[in-house]
Amino acid sequence: MSEVENRPTNFIRQIIDADLASGKHDHVQTRFPPEPNGYLHIGHAKSICLNFGIAQDYNGLCNLRFDDTNPEKEDIDYVNSIQADVKWLGFDWAGDIRYSSDYFDRLYGYAVELIEKGLAYVCFLNAEETREYRGTLKQPGKNSPYRDTPVEENLALFEKMKAGGFKEGECALRAKIDMASSFMCMRDPVIYRVKFAHHHQTGDKWCIYPMYDFTHCISDAIEGITHSICTLEFQDNRRLYDWVIENISIETTPRQYEFSRLNLEYTVMSKRKLNSLVAEQLVSGWDDPRMPTIAGFRRRGFTPSSIREFAKRIGVTKMDNTVEMSVLEACIREDLNDNAPRAMAVLEPIKLVIENYPEDKLETLTVKNHPSDESQGSRSVPFAKELYIEAEDFREQANKKYKRLVLDKAVRLRGAYVVTATRCDKDADGKVTTVYCQYDPDTLGKNPSDGTKPKGVIHWVAAAQSLDAEIHLYDRLFTVPNPGAVDDLKSVINPDSLIVVNNAKVEPSLATAKPEQAFQFERQGYFCLDNKISAQDKAAGKLVFNRTVGLRDTWAKIAD
Repeated sequence: MSEVENRPTNFIRQIIDADLASGKHDHVQTRFPPEPNGYLHIGHAKSICLNFGIAQDYNGLCNLRFDDTNPEKEDIDYVNSIQADVKWLGFDWAGDIRYSSDYFDRLYGYAVELIEKGLAYVCFLNAEETREYRGTLKQPGKNSPYRDTPVEENLALFEKMKAGGFKEGECALRAKIDMASSFMCMRDPVIYRVKFAHHHQTGDKWCIYPMYDFTHCISDAIEGITHSICTLEFQDNRRLYDWVIENISIETTPRQYEFSRLNLEYTVMSKRKLNSLVAEQLVSGWDDPRMPTIAGFRRRGFTPSSIREFAKRIGVTKMDNTVEMSVLEACIREDLNDNAPRAMAVLEPIKLVIENYPEDKLETLTVKNHPSDESQGSRSVPFAKELYIEAEDFREQANKKYKRLVLDKAVRLRGAYVVTATRCDKDADGKVTTVYCQYDPDTLGKNPSDGTKPKGVIHWVAAAQSLDAEIHLYDRLFTVPNPGAVDDLKSVINPDSLIVVNNAKVEPSLATAKPEQAFQFERQGYFCLDNKISAQDKAAGKLVFNRTVGLRDTWAKIAD
């Protein structure tokens, strides 16, 4: 199958194919235009994969342009994080990074042009009056009393706005379109407002800022965008997009196309709501591994390829739907199952003492890093008389379904020997603290000589050689599939969305783990080394691992 035949297809790509075939366009130019007022989330990842992916597949270009028209909510930290997210996902933008603010002088000029054509006016209605005049979905709006202000007077008023002669909210520049339009966005929308705010790119040069609907289409035209792709909530606004382009003297006429935004179970995609989670300290920050941000997924251990695969699987349509979390989790499980090396970690350790093992003996066992991928090699694991095993992997008595260590029953230690438990010690509360066992020295890599095969395999770490680790067990942040429909997000926060395990023990090979490096902890799930650890903890060699996802989807059963 050729590379072209193997490309994903969707209605946008079909439009592009038709445009190229008809000669309407001889190349493809897309753009990704985020507003730097927060970190990008998984919905933005879908848009990134779409816009940059189209540019790659059609040998075109994709611009990264920041929609920086609202300086009060924007921050250079968001600008930097967005660049990092795009790069991490495996994409690069054409030429220099662009900002809508790069075009502020030209945008101002086009606004003046609309005034000169009698298609824009300065309006002094306050916010409440503007809403009243705007009408409703069932009733048309009515003209502002300032709508027929003479052109020369409007030009002078707009210049005074630019010079800081009016207070915030005192007036705004509005497009003169149709107050009786069935589309609310066409009822003389505001295209410039007064805002005395320092801008992260232009400083204090401007005290008036253009609105998104005025800025976006002109920016697309300036950059020669052939296909301006956005989500369905901007579908009605396409009429305003086209109106602005048709009524200013600009040669390029880009076209807007809309697709359905991503809705993912157990998450919220509203930046406002995500910001509230951060502001109210319900999470540790924008990159908290429970957040649906790209930075959060990255810190949790998701890989760029798993996110790209997810975007590919859910596709691009015009139909709104909600994607099950299991679809995303399947993508990362499949990726890590193939690519993550194995390691052993004990999260709730109890001591296992092999009574017939020599006191001073320390073996070095060779264990495969991956059961089915020889190319991943092997590692050395120390083995000694005293080990740690999981507390849940031992029972004094158990039924036949229990395939782990039971008194007087044999089990294999992963990559090591067969052992049989003989007795145990307990604390004052009756909790098992130490298990004693016997080992068969002839069972390294083979079954016992009598031909019996142990029914279970458990993981372990050598007690004296193990490393201390802090394990963060992350789960879904919310308890309901659609938290966005709930008025109080606090009421549906999952109390078990983060469980911190402080006394875990891990094998010594993990001392060289790199931030974000993924491992499958045997029988536990997929984990990565946290990419955000204090300099003090790093210097002390502290290991903090984040659970990316379990070995299988258990959430549905728990939820039921």
